[in-house]
Order: sequence, then C-alpha cells, then structure tokens
Amino acid sequence: MKTGIHPSAVVDPGASLDPSVEIGPFCVIGKGAHIKKGTRLLSHVVVDGATEIGEDCTIHSFATIGLPPQDLKYKGEETKLILGDGNIVREYVSIHRGSVGGDGSTVVGSNNFLMAYVHIAHDCKVGSHVVMANSATLGGHVVIEDHVVIGGIAGIHQYTRVGKYVMVGGFSRITQDVPPFMIVSGMEPKLFGPNSIGLKRHGFSDADINDLKKAYRILFRQKITIKDAVKKIHDEMEVSAHIQHLIDFIEKNKRGISR
Repeated sequence: MKTGIHPSAVVDPGASLDPSVEIGPFCVIGKGAHIKKGTRLLSHVVVDGATEIGEDCTIHSFATIGLPPQDLKYKGEETKLILGDGNIVREYVSIHRGSVGGDGSTVVGSNNFLMAYVHIAHDCKVGSHVVMANSATLGGHVVIEDHVVIGGIAGIHQYTRVGKYVMVGGFSRITQDVPPFMIVSGMEPKLFGPNSIGLKRHGFSDADINDLKKAYRILFRQKITIKDAVKKIHDEMEVSAHIQHLIDFIEKNKRGISR
C-alpha cells in the first residue's frame, strides 16, 4: 500500500495522524486518536478513544487499540491509552484504555513485541522491550517492568507486578509478584532462580549473575524472614544496583511474592 489512508478506511475528523502514517484497508480510527510518524496499521485495525500511538509502530490485522475497559464500573468516563514507539502488535491483540478505578491510563512502553491474541487490560503499566507470546493476558492494573518475556497462554492476575528481566513460562498462572531477574513457571508458580541465559544475552556479567544467584538463595531458599534475608544480604554482599532493585521490589510488595 502506498503511504496514506486506504479508501476503505474510516478516519474520524477528530483524529490526529502524522502525514507519514499508513492506514490500511478497512481500518477504523476514532475521534481523539493520535498516531505519530512512521506508524503502519496494516488492515482491519480499530483505534478508539483518547489513544496515543507512538512512532514507527506496526499494528497487524484485527488488533483493537484503546477500546473501553472491560470493567462493569466504567460509565463512559474520559480515560486514555498511551502506546510508545517501535512496537510490533500482531493479529487480534487487544489493549484497553484506563479506568477511573485506576489512574485513568493504560501505558505501554516502546520496542515491545505483542504476539497474536495478547490482551493488556485497563490501567496496566508495561515497560519497554517486553515480549508477550500468543494469548498471554494481563489483568487490570498489572505492572510489567522492562525486558520481561511472558510465555504463551500465561495469565497475570490483576494488581500483580512482574520485575524486569523476568521469564514467565508458558501456561503459567501468576497471582503474586515475581521478583526481577528470575524465572517463574507453573499453574502453582514456582521460582527457578535467576534468568541466567536471558541476563547473559542482555550483557550481564558472570559476577552480576552469581551475585543474583546468591541473593536468590538467601531470600528464597533459607528459612528466614524477608527482613532478616535483606539484612544478611547487606552484611554478606556488596549490594550492586541490581541487588538493590531486587530488594526494593520485594519491600514494596503488597500481594505476596512468588517463591
């Protein structure tokens, strides 16, 4: 398709599109949508409401971006969705706007790869460089930090947090926070230690990974409280920025920690 808007597409006059945006056949763009330069909507894509889509995104057929939240309390209030730059959104992905029960916004960062049938619910906060495999689902108010990989058909319960560089196994049911840098998997989720291969791929040194392994053993494999484990880490280890992030994440927990 040539750059521009396909004749079969429907674009509300109240939408704002950069001149370089490509809108393919049978797309529907609603009032309030704002789509930035270089982004392509291939065909049959629906964008609704106060939705901002960043630069150089590619959105595939039948994706629905910025539709109202699936929340029975929602009564048409003005809420929004912000989608960053360089995202790849595959077929039938759904990303919903925020709700007044949250902070009114769903935010997805940049350079994410959302495979077919992924769902991101209202008020989620998703970082950058996240990969979600087919049919992975985020309930409302979920927080996903950067560089997370979520396997196919995994479900993340509402209000749950997943720390950066985590690998979530396919078919997992995540109902409690997952500490950063770890592997978690299972219908009754279990931690399997640091995500060593993923961390190496992202440039973590052997020393960094070994420190995370030691911190993991102290926090989750010794029969002591988290408070005592944190004290032991400070007493026995040099606390790097990565270890400090792990500690901070755990100390902010409200739902319990996957172990």
